[in-house]
Amino acid sequence: MARSDRNDRERGDSDLVDKLVSINRVAKVVKGGRRFGFAALVVVGDQKGRVGYGSGKAREVPEAIRKATEHAKRNMIRVTMREGRTLHHDIEGRHGAGKVVLRAAPPGTGIIAGGPMRAVFETMGLQDVVTKSLGSSNPHNMVKATFDALIHLVSPRSVAARRGKKVGEIFGRKAGDLATAEE
Repeated sequence: MARSDRNDRERGDSDLVDKLVSINRVAKVVKGGRRFGFAALVVVGDQKGRVGYGSGKAREVPEAIRKATEHAKRNMIRVTMREGRTLHHDIEGRHGAGKVVLRAAPPGTGIIAGGPMRAVFETMGLQDVVTKSLGSSNPHNMVKATFDALIHLVSPRSVAARRGKKVGEIFGRKAGDLATAEE
């Protein structure tokens, strides 16, 4: 029984895609030379709207990547997408000195984004988005600013539910349009 549970868990993780965003080597000077350590930043997603990021540190690169991947899997968020391909609305995100602007795009645009942000959108499954990074180009700040923007993204359905209205009313259809729709 335990074996089938483990296989189910492994299958659940198998649909996740992970991308290594950055790896940093740091040196600690000790008597007799230098000791090297590695810090990895990884983004994980299911290409259906769930995405997470994590960082890990270790003496060896594979171990740092493994730790970062585990951290990313534990901290995943769900992002609602319009038509399964783009964002619902334009939004800004900030973290530290990093600021990113994410804009919804028409079909066929593709992912127009810098390295760290591109990894987030590819693992999330977003197909059309235009972005601009302002301020810090540090990969950690860019990824965290992107996640800040994605967390604050809201769908028209959730706004309508919160306000007690219909989705059509949120988009500001004219009174004449609503009257013809009711007939």
